Amino acid sequence: SRSARSLGALSRATGPSSALCCSVVQLFVQLLAMDLSFLDAPFASGVADDETDEYAVDQLDGARPAMLGPQVAFTPNLAGVQEHLKIVHGTTTLAFKYKSGVIVAVDSRASAGAYIASQNVKKVIEINQFLLGTMAGGAADCQYWQRYLGMRCRLFELNNKQRISVAAASKLFQNILFGYRGRGLSIGTMVAGWDHKGPGLYYLDSEGARIEGNLFSVGSGSLFAYGILDSNYKYDLEFDEAVELGRRAIYHATHNDAYSGGTVRVYHIDGNGWRRVSEEDSTELHYKYNPITK
Repeated sequence: SRSARSLGALSRATGPSSALCCSVVQLFVQLLAMDLSFLDAPFASGVADDETDEYAVDQLDGARPAMLGPQVAFTPNLAGVQEHLKIVHGTTTLAFKYKSGVIVAVDSRASAGAYIASQNVKKVIEINQFLLGTMAGGAADCQYWQRYLGMRCRLFELNNKQRISVAAASKLFQNILFGYRGRGLSIGTMVAGWDHKGPGLYYLDSEGARIEGNLFSVGSGSLFAYGILDSNYKYDLEFDEAVELGRRAIYHATHNDAYSGGTVRVYHIDGNGWRRVSEEDSTELHYKYNPITK
């Protein structure tokens, strides 16, 4: 072409110092001459069928510059990959309402199958000064979306000049999770807080469920925690009794569930907001509740 001949003449005239520049310009000219009409073709949502995939690969092969040489398209077979990479999650979280507020208690162990990934995970997410969320399932999913929920709650407060209620925050979170249902999220969380109606507690998960209640426990150790809670829970607990109930329930879960452990953290929420009441190692709690007798 005329542009190619002019580029060749330019490189001979200016010497080898500009050869690299001419090569870049020549590549740019070839890119401009590419047929990119296949990009205008509509793509169906979801996973395309085999015929569509082969057509797209053929179009991409034809669009590559010849100077790059022959390219082999890699189209992996993803069938069964999700099941192969399925990792068993483990944790224990609980929350319950009583006459003076809400108790939230969690452990701190993160596991990936039989591997203990961390003993120091913070499983309580501070959404705002009056709202807390718990983590169970995928750590990254829970952390990201609950911090996103915190941003949305702050925007609500700025737009409406009032703090968002526990019910509204949980409903907002449910709408977010429902929109991503079936897309691989792994979330089982509780949203607990205090608003103009008093204490509030909701359970939510990545399938779009939203349940209001007085007592929940989520995670692989939740059955052990429920064993303690069902035997000792009552709504008119005193503050010290409620804190001790949450702490003891998490301890028993860490003792009986291999996927739970680390530090037992207890939070309390009332009309003044949330505060962390205690943070104790589960091993020390074991010897506290099971003293060695000679």
